[in-house]
Amino acid sequence: MNWCEYPGYLIGSEVLQNYGCRMASGLLLTFQLVVLSVAFGFVLAIGLAIARLYGPRWAQIAINGYTTFFRGTPLLCQLFLVYYGFGQFRLFWQDIGLWWFFREPFYCALFTFTINTAAYQAEILRGAIQSIPRGQFEGSLALGLHRWATLRRVILPQAMILALRPLGNELIVMIKASAIASLVTLFDLMGATRLAFARSFDLSIYLYAALIYLVLTEIIRRVWDRIELRLTRHMALR
Repeated sequence: MNWCEYPGYLIGSEVLQNYGCRMASGLLLTFQLVVLSVAFGFVLAIGLAIARLYGPRWAQIAINGYTTFFRGTPLLCQLFLVYYGFGQFRLFWQDIGLWWFFREPFYCALFTFTINTAAYQAEILRGAIQSIPRGQFEGSLALGLHRWATLRRVILPQAMILALRPLGNELIVMIKASAIASLVTLFDLMGATRLAFARSFDLSIYLYAALIYLVLTEIIRRVWDRIELRLTRHMALR
C-alpha cells in the first residue's frame, strides 16, 4: 500500500484511496507556490515600503498606484491577466528570452502571487515602520548612525516584530487564495481535487480538500504563535 493511499483505507474512502497520491503531490505544489511567492514578495515588499516612505516623490506615487491596484482588484483577475494576457505577446517574450517563463502555468501563478502579496506586505511593513516612535530615529542620528544604518539596525528589527502578526495572517490568506491556481490548469491541491471529482463524481473529495486546507492553516497559525511568543517574550516582562 502506498503511503498516500493509507488515509483513504483508514477512513474507508474509495475516492481518497484512488486519488490520495495525486492530492498529496498537489499539496506539495501548493506549498511550493505559497512559500516561494510569500518569500519573494517579502523581499520585494521591504524595498517597496522603504521607497514609499523615504524615496523620491515619483517613486512614492508609483508605489502607491501599484499597491492600490493589486490590493483593490481580485487576485483571480490578476492571474488571468498574467496567464492569458501576457501569453498574447508570445513573440515579444521569445525575442527577449522569457517565453519559457510565461508559457508555464506554475511560473505565471508564482509571478502573480508574488506581486500580489508584495503589495499587501509592503503596506504592512510601511505601517509598522511608521508606528516606530520618531525618537528612535532622532536618538540613532544623535549617536552618529547613518540614515540607512538606522533603518537596518534600529527601525526594521522593531518594525518586523510589530508586523509579525499581520504577516502571518497574509501567509494564511495566500494559502487559501492559492486554490485559484487550479483555474490555469495547475494541478495544485485544488486542481487535483477538481480532477478527482470530475472522474469520480464523489462530492466528499471537496470535504477532504477543505480539511487539508484547515489543518495546514491551523498548523501555520500555531507555529506562528510560537514564533511570535518567542520573539516578543522580552516585551511581556515589562
